[in-house]
Amino acid sequence: MLGQAVAGVAFIGLVVNVAVALVLAKAERNINTRGALLHVMGDLLGSIAALVAGLVISITGWMPIDPLLSLFICALILISSLRLFREALHALMEGTPLHLSLEDIGRAIAAMEHVQSVHDLHVWTLSSDRVALSAHVMLDDMAHWSGVRSAVVALLAGRYGIDHVTLQPETTTGTVQLTRR
Repeated sequence: MLGQAVAGVAFIGLVVNVAVALVLAKAERNINTRGALLHVMGDLLGSIAALVAGLVISITGWMPIDPLLSLFICALILISSLRLFREALHALMEGTPLHLSLEDIGRAIAAMEHVQSVHDLHVWTLSSDRVALSAHVMLDDMAHWSGVRSAVVALLAGRYGIDHVTLQPETTTGTVQLTRR
């Protein structure tokens, strides 16, 4: 009788958690929704484990199944949580987003017309859906800067999804001289 009560409550929890998981799975994919989905999936697995434990207890009377399944679920949640924690820590430490390659981005910018080289290139996460970039761009002639800047911004947004861009132009012929009138 006790096993049937556990199984009944677990089934209700399972239905609720499946509904919530479906809603979250369709939501925007960012670290917040992934964390919420991880929490719901932990509850969902807990409901499945309680349902299985309740059935096993009611059929066989074997009580150790409940803590064994609980430990298994804890291990799965711990592994998933550590992955999410690592990603969140990487973003907080302003590391290059894991899906982007600094070398590829630098090569793509350097391959553009009138660009000689790129240095001091930094890419980091501003928020779960916004990436920033700053770089020094060495030009063959400062007269090309406006066109180069527009092309680089379009390349970064289109190919890499980077929409917050700060570029500093430089030339090989020296620095821009400011004069007083």
